[in-house]
Amino acid sequence: MLELQHISYDVEQDGDNKGILHNIDLKISERFVAITGPNGGGKSTLAKVIAGILTPTQGRILFNGEDITRLSITDRARKGISFAFQQPVRFKGLTVKDLITLASGKDIGVPEACNYLSEVGLCAKDYIDREVDASLSGGELKRIEIATIMARGTALSVFDEPEAGIDLWSFSNLIQVFEQLHKKINGSILIISHQERILNIADRIIVLADGRVVNDGPRKDVLPTLLGGAPGVCGALADKVR
Repeated sequence: MLELQHISYDVEQDGDNKGILHNIDLKISERFVAITGPNGGGKSTLAKVIAGILTPTQGRILFNGEDITRLSITDRARKGISFAFQQPVRFKGLTVKDLITLASGKDIGVPEACNYLSEVGLCAKDYIDREVDASLSGGELKRIEIATIMARGTALSVFDEPEAGIDLWSFSNLIQVFEQLHKKINGSILIISHQERILNIADRIIVLADGRVVNDGPRKDVLPTLLGGAPGVCGALADKVR
């Protein structure tokens, strides 16, 4: 279980401290948790604090009862936390097979690596020996990154807007990918997203605005307050959560 205790995060701006996150208290143990809210509300900052990319100005982070507040992203990864960037990292000189093998932490064979690619909708024979470089599109990189997280099988997987930069077909299959991910890792998935189709499969939705939790509860209670009965993508979240 992940527990955030009184988490705040400030940045220096024009000689003054600007608060990005303010006294956030959360316990996360559900299968699928979505964090949503207006742009600039602190969602990605919170995800990076959880992953260990940023260190909170105040507060503590506990993971399975252990204080990990000062641990690096590498040490948190060893503890069982995965993080998927909104813009995946490119690795010139490293093949897709190498990346999936590194992620799994063991010497897996080509068939197993290909299985992970197939589960995210990529034709394995076309990608297994390709370099993870600029020749891959944003959508391809996104799916490869999700495949590496599936290979890792950690207790907590954090995704920062996984739908960003992917094509319509990929988005249509993203839900199935996350369902497969949960079956494999038997842990918690935490997703930053504005997309109604992603929010609609969450067990719990947390709404963050101005660096504060303004709503938190089961999907059936929170989602109607965001949509206001309107179909489609939650493009008006910025207005609806204020």
